[in-house]
Amino acid sequence: MRSGVPGERGEPAPGGDWRGYPQTGFPAPGSGYPDGSGRSSGSRRRRRGWRSSLTIAVMVLALAGLAASAVGIVVQVLPRRFTTAQQQQIIAWEISKRWRTWTAAQIFPAAVAYRVSGFGPGEGLRLTAHRIGIAGQAPCQSATDPSVARVLARHGCVAVLRATYGDATGALAVTVGIVVMAVPASANASLKALPRSTGLAPGIRAVPFAHTLAAQFGDSQRQLSWVGNEGPYLVMSTVGYADGRRRVRESADPYIKNEMISVAHGIGNLVGSRLGAPPPPPRCPGAPEC
Repeated sequence: MRSGVPGERGEPAPGGDWRGYPQTGFPAPGSGYPDGSGRSSGSRRRRRGWRSSLTIAVMVLALAGLAASAVGIVVQVLPRRFTTAQQQQIIAWEISKRWRTWTAAQIFPAAVAYRVSGFGPGEGLRLTAHRIGIAGQAPCQSATDPSVARVLARHGCVAVLRATYGDATGALAVTVGIVVMAVPASANASLKALPRSTGLAPGIRAVPFAHTLAAQFGDSQRQLSWVGNEGPYLVMSTVGYADGRRRVRESADPYIKNEMISVAHGIGNLVGSRLGAPPPPPRCPGAPEC
């Protein structure tokens, strides 16, 4: 074995060149790999920084996901808020379905209060009309006069509900009809298009009931008529004598005419206002399905 000779394997040559190491594939001393790991300290710092940034990004995304989930849960738990337009639409739906969901007795109450003017100061004499009978649901064409039926058909009439009342004295009979229209706009349009008269205008047909005070009250006995509208409904009423007396001119007796107008308008107005009364504003109880 040689020793101390420059250039021999295992000994440094002049200038500090380790000639043997390149042949074995190991890095020479001072080549930037002090720990023998094959990586420089700058490269390790860059990789550690990249890993830290990636970890932070993942944590931020995870926190954002949790926040979004929390917001979704809060939105589901908090009560919903209806806009004004949504409230109006819900109210319109509620009113328009009453003619199918209410009972006949709810639509046509057993007793209806009305007032007759001309009895001294104040609001007039308060009287009560009583229901005699409720007719079955009828098509628009058969429940109204021909000229009225044509107008209703053009504007989307669905059905007609009718009931007959007797006034407080039992001398007068009133048939009130609820004309169901498809939408409120149709009710308004048809009301404007209906034929008008200061006396007996074409309108609802009378409904007699056998073995009652209104047994002889038919179309020929109608004296005066009235019509109004409530939401998607037209409200019509007609009044005449309950004893079968045919139509006569009532202008000679202002009291009788006033009483007929009062009872026809009073019953029709009350029945229509109840059916078309707006329900309480819709409120959500807090569940997502409210």
